[in-house]
Amino acid sequence: MRADRLMALLFLLQQREQVTATEVARELEVSERTARRDLDALAMAGVPVYSTQGRGGGWRLVGGARTDLSGLTASETRALFLVAGPASAASPAVKAALRKLVRALPEPFRVQAEAAASSLVLDPQRWGTSQVEHRPPRFLDELQDAVIRGVQVRLGYVDRNGTETERTVHPLGIVAKGPAWYLVATTEAGRRTFRIDRVSSVDPTDDPVHRPDDFSLAESWREIADEVDRKRTPLEIRAVCVPDGIAILRIAFASRLQVGGTTSDGRIEVAIRGSDEYVAAGELAGLIEWVEVTGPPEVRDRLASLGRALAERYG
Repeated sequence: MRADRLMALLFLLQQREQVTATEVARELEVSERTARRDLDALAMAGVPVYSTQGRGGGWRLVGGARTDLSGLTASETRALFLVAGPASAASPAVKAALRKLVRALPEPFRVQAEAAASSLVLDPQRWGTSQVEHRPPRFLDELQDAVIRGVQVRLGYVDRNGTETERTVHPLGIVAKGPAWYLVATTEAGRRTFRIDRVSSVDPTDDPVHRPDDFSLAESWREIADEVDRKRTPLEIRAVCVPDGIAILRIAFASRLQVGGTTSDGRIEVAIRGSDEYVAAGELAGLIEWVEVTGPPEVRDRLASLGRALAERYG
């Protein structure tokens, strides 16, 4: 039997105390013969379902219609239905599917699941910034479909310089990074990442994707993100910080900060990534109360120059 009919039948059994083959046929839009065959197949597959004969008979789940076939705990159910709420970035189709699923949950879970779907509001804008609506890119659905079906696509793409190209790619996965969406794909030149909002056309083919056996989208994206970070912040600044200043550095530099061990005088070694010595010195100049930069020399020289300029202007 088809997987979608299997799930629909399981949910139907879970939702109702008892069903007949006629009711199943009507709900699933199949013949009564197919409905009986599907019910028998469920029982033979080990699903706890049994039939009663005679007038008023039908099919029931062992233990009653509130048996939790999903195996979800209450907390797992609440977490799942947060995806269906207004704070979610899920597509309307995903939200609609999850709201339908709630009707198949055991009664004790249902109220909490419905409450979870409306318990959180997400406002992505920082204080003092204008409202910006981030819409999914135009070709997101087509590329996601290609990834799921495992087919190659002819991809039209406009790079950051405005140059448009077309190439055949093997879609491996899609990643959302903040408001931006990226396609990870294999090309003739190796593995590449494409911003989906720069995609100008998508033409799926019938050719299958050549997916490496050891490919992991999460690991691949981690490598890509690390490489981007290294390119954006190639400079490593070494410094020591008083213990009370570590929290301030975490706020100022976030993931660019790496905290090391403690020195003999009680201060803490840190490493901070930056784009160049001019920007880095500007960021560090206001943290002199907590931080002493030990290298590289060009950052120390730039800080000294800033100090002289400040003293001359405000001294």
